[in-house]
Amino acid sequence: MLWGSVLGALLMAVGCLCLSLLPRHRRPWEPPLDKGFVPWLGHTMAFRKNMFEFLKGMRAKHGDVFTLQLGGQYFTFVMDPLSFGPIIKSTQKVLDFVTYARELVFKVFGYQSMDEDHQMLHVASTKHLMGQGLEDLNRAMLDSLSLVMLGPKGRSLGARSWCEDGLFHFCYSILFKAGFLSLFGCTKDKEQDLDEADELFRKFRRFDLLFPRFVYSLLGPLEWVEVSQLQRLFHQRLSVEQNLEKDGISNWLGFMLRFLRERGMASSMQDKFNFMMLWASQGNTGPTCFWALLFLLKHQDAMKAVREEATRVLGEARLEAETSFAFTLSALKCTPVLDSVMEETLRLCATPTLLGVVQEDYVLKMASGQEYQIRRGDKVALFPYLSVHMDPDIHPEPTTFKYNRFLNPDGTRKVDFYKSGKKIHHYNMPWGSGVSICPGRFFAPSEMKTFVLLMVMYFDFELVDPDMPVPPIDPRRWGFGTSQPSHEVRFRYRLKPMQ
Repeated sequence: MLWGSVLGALLMAVGCLCLSLLPRHRRPWEPPLDKGFVPWLGHTMAFRKNMFEFLKGMRAKHGDVFTLQLGGQYFTFVMDPLSFGPIIKSTQKVLDFVTYARELVFKVFGYQSMDEDHQMLHVASTKHLMGQGLEDLNRAMLDSLSLVMLGPKGRSLGARSWCEDGLFHFCYSILFKAGFLSLFGCTKDKEQDLDEADELFRKFRRFDLLFPRFVYSLLGPLEWVEVSQLQRLFHQRLSVEQNLEKDGISNWLGFMLRFLRERGMASSMQDKFNFMMLWASQGNTGPTCFWALLFLLKHQDAMKAVREEATRVLGEARLEAETSFAFTLSALKCTPVLDSVMEETLRLCATPTLLGVVQEDYVLKMASGQEYQIRRGDKVALFPYLSVHMDPDIHPEPTTFKYNRFLNPDGTRKVDFYKSGKKIHHYNMPWGSGVSICPGRFFAPSEMKTFVLLMVMYFDFELVDPDMPVPPIDPRRWGFGTSQPSHEVRFRYRLKPMQ
């Protein structure tokens, strides 16, 4: 009986493999099919090498809808943003945007999702990342930024002398450490907390560098060992047992951990949940602030406008008891210029991919009236960076940073954008959309804006080489949230003299 079961499993596996290797042909009413020249792999290597350039070429070749073979699976890419609505609003019974995400977080973080997780995230984010909950978290983030940037004794971050660093490392490390302390709490020993956050960032950065190839299963043997070691380290350092020794764990994270505990989730799985939430909350804010500060440094008209707005809503820069920034958090609601700068930065550097698994044969209805049949088991994919953010019809001169792109002439937020003469709803999609929209889309802008305002108000900073061009995006990061630069940018900074 045992051998019969083993034989049955082997036959099933061989059968599935054979089915995946059968030649697929385009049926009537299906989108153009491009399988590539390599059996099963299809276009996998070209796609992984540079997703943006590859998809740009496929769109030029096939139009706004096409199906690609990637690693034995078939992905239908939709490039017309006017047709996004029905896709994003599809029910999970038609297009499942959750299953792939579950598989990914299990592979990367070891976390086994529960069916109630999506509802838990929604309730927790509504309760603690909006309204009074968001204000409380903003206050905790400001306190953590003061601790990280000024030190526990005050004015330690360079004091008044010029310091030199890599701008990407500077932004990423500060946002990570402050975010970590805000979410996971502190002990009474602030020096120890800073040392722990600094060490954790170095490990996090190493994991982050391996992340794209880890997702694509392209790591070498020693790198697989390193990733496993890093996973175990984060599971241990972020364990619920260790968090009991800290004060000030965020209400948002605490709410979700109570939810998981009440449903009987093992503490070891909660540790993995914490690792997932650390990466989800801190993997994009630092890189985004890097791009924002770099664009401000390269566009002095934008820097001037942001500084004038900051002075108008915050007043003169001063420190409280030499250890914390004097900062009115309500000012975050009164910064339309900075809001436009951040939205433009995200348009230029956020590159998420939205992916839905077709649960039953599906009719894709385009805005043009054209209809396509999509097969059950295929995946429907949206890549807004190419189809929306870089569309010159929606955003003229799309590769150019324009700090006021999202401002009306009267200084209010601009929300009216058009494609082919039609008003478009999805004109900027850094947070995704629909059921897969980022739950931290309210808190992340607040913490990034706080950091940028602190930099322009309290610090002098400049590029070491003002003529250095903006570095290109690292092509290995396409599709993974906020992009990262292909190389570091050196800058210098110092704390401004305070009254």
